[in-house]
Amino acid sequence: MTSQCSAIPRLAPRYALGVLTVVACLCLGTAQAGDNGARHHAEGEYDSATATYTVVKGDDLAAIALRLGVSVAELRAASGLTSDLIEPGQKLVAGRAASSAAQAEYKYTTPIAPGVMVPDKVETSIGTLNLNYGYPDDATTQKVYDNLDASRALQAYLLGIPIVNQVGMRATLSEFGPANQTDVIWEDLVDSRTVELTANDNTVYSFIWLDTSKGPLVVEVPPMVLGLIDDFWYRWVADVGITGEDKGKGGKYLILPPGYTGDVPDGYFVVRPSTYGNWMPFRSFLVDGSTKPGVESVKKHLKIYQLADAADPPEIKYVNASGIPSNFVPPGDYSFWNMLNQVIQEEPSEGSDPTTLGLFASIGIQKGKPFDPDPRMKKILEDAANIGAVTARAIAFRMREKDAYFYPDSPWRLPFFGGYKFEVSPGVANLDGAAFFYYFATGVTPAMAEKMVGKGSQYPWSAQDSAGNPFDGGKNYKLHLPPNVPVKDFWSVIVYDNQTRSMIQTDQRFPSVSSQNKDMQVNADGSVDVYFGPTAPAGKENNWVQTIPGKGWFMILRLYGPLEPWFNQTWRPGEIELQP
Repeated sequence: MTSQCSAIPRLAPRYALGVLTVVACLCLGTAQAGDNGARHHAEGEYDSATATYTVVKGDDLAAIALRLGVSVAELRAASGLTSDLIEPGQKLVAGRAASSAAQAEYKYTTPIAPGVMVPDKVETSIGTLNLNYGYPDDATTQKVYDNLDASRALQAYLLGIPIVNQVGMRATLSEFGPANQTDVIWEDLVDSRTVELTANDNTVYSFIWLDTSKGPLVVEVPPMVLGLIDDFWYRWVADVGITGEDKGKGGKYLILPPGYTGDVPDGYFVVRPSTYGNWMPFRSFLVDGSTKPGVESVKKHLKIYQLADAADPPEIKYVNASGIPSNFVPPGDYSFWNMLNQVIQEEPSEGSDPTTLGLFASIGIQKGKPFDPDPRMKKILEDAANIGAVTARAIAFRMREKDAYFYPDSPWRLPFFGGYKFEVSPGVANLDGAAFFYYFATGVTPAMAEKMVGKGSQYPWSAQDSAGNPFDGGKNYKLHLPPNVPVKDFWSVIVYDNQTRSMIQTDQRFPSVSSQNKDMQVNADGSVDVYFGPTAPAGKENNWVQTIPGKGWFMILRLYGPLEPWFNQTWRPGEIELQP
C-alpha cells in the first residue's frame, strides 16, 4: 500500500520558511509521534529511542513539528519552550502524539501560513492565556477583556484631557457670571492666587465663554488685543485681534452655531466652530507699565450679543479677578469621566471623530446614553485616571522625542510639539504632543507655533537644570540671558508649581522677572541674570524668583514680538545652572 504521505504536494516558496500546520505528514489513522523524514527547515537528527530531535542551523519550529507529526504547541510544551525561538544544538522532545483528528489529512487540506494559528497556551505580560484550539477559556476571556477595557480607558483619558480642561474653564467662568455676558478680566494682572495652567503676569487677560446654542453671536473685539477662539474639543477655530482678521484694529466677529444654514450678513468676520461652547481669551497690553489704558479700551469696545439683538446689545458684566483665589485647573481623578460625559452629551458628535468617540463609547461615555459604569468598570476607570494623570506628567516633564527640544543636548523645550494641530505629519496625530500641551497649558493658536517675526510670542521652557536634573525648590539656580534678547516688545521669566502647573505660591505675588520691570538689574554688557531659590542673593532681589524647599518647579521664558535671531538661533538663552 502506498503511503498517503507521498501525496502531499511540495510547499510553495512563500510557505517554505517555518510552516505551521495541524496536518502531520503521517499516514491516515497513525496516532503516534515519529520521524517523517528530513525536510526544508527541519534537517536535524531525530533519535527514536529518546524521541528527541537535535536542532541544526536553519531549522524552524513549525517545520520540525510537521516532520515529527505534532503540533507546535505540543512541541513547545514538551520541550519547555516559551516561544518559537530555537538554537542549533538544542534538544527538542517530540511530546505526545497529536490527536488523530488533528493529524488526519483531508481532501482539501492545505498548509497554513506561519502566524495564523495561536498556541493553546500563550505567555504574556498579563499572564498565561489558555485556549482550546483557538477558543479562549473563561478565565482568559475575562483577563483579556479587563486588559482591553483598561487599555481603552487610558487612551480615552489622554484624549479627553483637552475636553475636560474646557469643562473646567467653563465651570469656573460661570461662577463669575453667565456665558455671553461676562468678561472675567484681570485688571491688575494675574497673580499667584489664580490657579490657571501656565498663565502670565505680563498682560491683561480677558476670559469669555461663548455659547451659540440660541443662535449666532456677534463679538465686537477691541483694538490692539491678542486673542483666539478655541472650541469645546479645544481645537483652534480663529484668532482675534493682532493676529486675527481685524489685524489689531478691532472688528465684528460673527460666531455661527454648528450646522448653521441661515443667512450670513455682510460686514462680519465669520467664524464657524464645530461646537456650541467656545472659549475666547484675549490679552491687552501694558502702556508704560500701566494696565489702565488696556483695561479702559476693553471696556469701551467689547460687546457680545445675539445677532438678532444687534440694534440693542446688552451690557457686559466685567469681573476683576486679580487677587481673587480661583481655580481653573480641572481634577484628574474619577470625576474626570463625569466632566467628559457632560460635553459628549451636549455637543454634536460631528465635531469630533469616530475613533475618539468610539474610545469614549467603549468605556460607557456615549451621546444619548447614561454614564453608569458597574463596579468592575468603575474600578477600571478609577485606575485609568490615576495612571493617566501620571502618564501625562511623564510625557510632559520627561518627553522622550528629540523633536520636542529646541537644541541638541539641552533641556530647553518647545511649547508645541507637532504644531498647533499636534501632528507628526499632515493628517497624522501627534498623541504625545497633544497630551503634553493640554495637560500644561491653555489656548491653542498658530500664532504660538508659527514663525511670526515681530508678532505673537514664543515660549521656550524648562523643567531641568543644565545637568538634566529636575529643579529642587530648596536649591539655588541662575539663568543667564545674553545681551540683546531678541524681542520687539518684552520678555519675562515666570516660575510654576509642578503639581498645579500654575504660578508658584510664595511670598511673591508675581513669581517672575521681566524686562517690563524698571528695577530689574542689567549687566554692563547688556546681559541679564535671573536667580531662583528659597532666598535672594544679596543685592539681586529684583532679579530673583522665590522657590519652596520640598516642591519642584519649572519655568517659561516668554518672548513677545520675537525677532529673527531667536528663530535662526543666533541668540539662545543659557542653561539654568545649579549654584554652589
